[in-house]
Amino acid sequence: MIHKLYSQLPTFKILEFKPGLNLLISDRQAGATEKQTRNRAGKSSFVELIHYLLGANCPADSLCRREALIDFEFGLDLDIAATRIQVERCGNDPARLTLYGDTTQWPIPATLTREKVLELSNENWKKNLGQLWFGLDPTRNKFSPTFRSLFSYFARNQNAGGLVEFKSQIKEQSAWDQQVAISYLLGLDWTIASEFEKLRRLSNLVGSVAQLRTQLALQERQVSELRRQLSDYRVHEHYHEIEREASQINQEILDLVNANALDSQSLAELASIVQDERPPTMRDLEKVYSEVGIALPQTVLRRYDEVSLFHESVVRNRKAYLEQQMLRLRQQIQDRNSKKEKLDKTRSELLHILQSYGALDHFSELQGQLGRQEASLERLRQLDQSEQQQTLNEAIVAFEEISSRLYEVAGSLVVGVADSGPTFTVEIQGKSSKGIQNMQIFCFDLMMMRLCSQRGIGPGFLIHDSHLFDGVDSRQVASGLQVGREMSEEWGFQYIVTMNSDSIPDSLDRGLVDDCTIPVRLTDATEDGGLFGIRF
Repeated sequence: MIHKLYSQLPTFKILEFKPGLNLLISDRQAGATEKQTRNRAGKSSFVELIHYLLGANCPADSLCRREALIDFEFGLDLDIAATRIQVERCGNDPARLTLYGDTTQWPIPATLTREKVLELSNENWKKNLGQLWFGLDPTRNKFSPTFRSLFSYFARNQNAGGLVEFKSQIKEQSAWDQQVAISYLLGLDWTIASEFEKLRRLSNLVGSVAQLRTQLALQERQVSELRRQLSDYRVHEHYHEIEREASQINQEILDLVNANALDSQSLAELASIVQDERPPTMRDLEKVYSEVGIALPQTVLRRYDEVSLFHESVVRNRKAYLEQQMLRLRQQIQDRNSKKEKLDKTRSELLHILQSYGALDHFSELQGQLGRQEASLERLRQLDQSEQQQTLNEAIVAFEEISSRLYEVAGSLVVGVADSGPTFTVEIQGKSSKGIQNMQIFCFDLMMMRLCSQRGIGPGFLIHDSHLFDGVDSRQVASGLQVGREMSEEWGFQYIVTMNSDSIPDSLDRGLVDDCTIPVRLTDATEDGGLFGIRF
């Protein structure tokens, strides 16, 4: 529940709220346009301030960073997890918030500064609110529900496009984020839409149903293959020892092959040398003697014969040596081939074992992969209506009950099943007008508050901008405010509505208006009549 909205800005009008229905009324000057009233009175600014103090980004063009406001702190007094807390934020340092109250039991407690002030970063503030209000796990992936996405359904911002249709809380909100957020708030399985979007991103698909079905078929085949592998899998207790032995044998065979290659090359070189080995011819020797001009007497001739015989002996001995070396190389190659043959046989036996069996750790890994693949496939394949039928029925019945109190024929909430997850459609009898669309939002939001109250999640309050009732018949406006008051009291939440005084239906019980209108009344008629007490 929100107790108070305040500011250090001296002219700011402090707003105090009570349980149940609260009406923040603005008097509109005669002839003033809706835009002028909005800009001057500050009803829409009230919604923006709530978002600002509850973690919204604060870009350069945001309200609290305008020159007239940037140096002033704004504060919100509210209940968080049964503890009353005051949070303050300033436009000149929007990343830091100041808190007052007990935060010791929070997931991320505030830090006490040297000035004895509790401080918290805006990011940690959002993480705390996400866990305390919605039970969000801060470690979830980026396709999970976020605090800001969930909370924005409880305070729809007209300026951000939050009143276009019931499914979206901002104009730029993606379809998958809508599915995830609404599913989470209604208690349905939000992981289907989350996993579907994750798969689409990882697969670089454009998101068509046909393409994603192809991806699902592929995943089904992968699951089938994993199941087959596991059914045929036989674990060998010495698998890794056999694997190491086979690897060692591979290395030995490689060494033998390399050694044989070197010896074969040497053998070829020796064979070439042997073939070219021969003693010098008589003509060669005669040529040598004649070139030095020496006659060849008998003694010299005898020496020539001795020289010739010597050369022939040398050649014979060298050839014999080379042939001996060649024989040795051939024997080495043969021995290695014999050893390689034995090793090949042993390796083949080991590889057969490795192919027929597997390691225990690999088996466990395959089992884990199968479990993850099956779980993912199941989430992508269908929404288990049987397990969630009670939740669905509660949402459908709640929507019908609320809409039946506004119209003669009850509207309907339809939750369908698509490949991408649950789909949501609401219908209220009548022409497809802006007024009907707005009342669809009204009925949906109250249904959401009812379900969230039952589950004990959410901020405990709902805020509706006056634009929600644009184009709505005055009778439905009166009925809507009456229903909002009754349901807020019955289900224990706070319902805050901003309205222009001239939009309050005449048929609305005046006692209700008097009881529920907060003391501060805004007006666009004077310079200081708006929420901030100044115009900027």
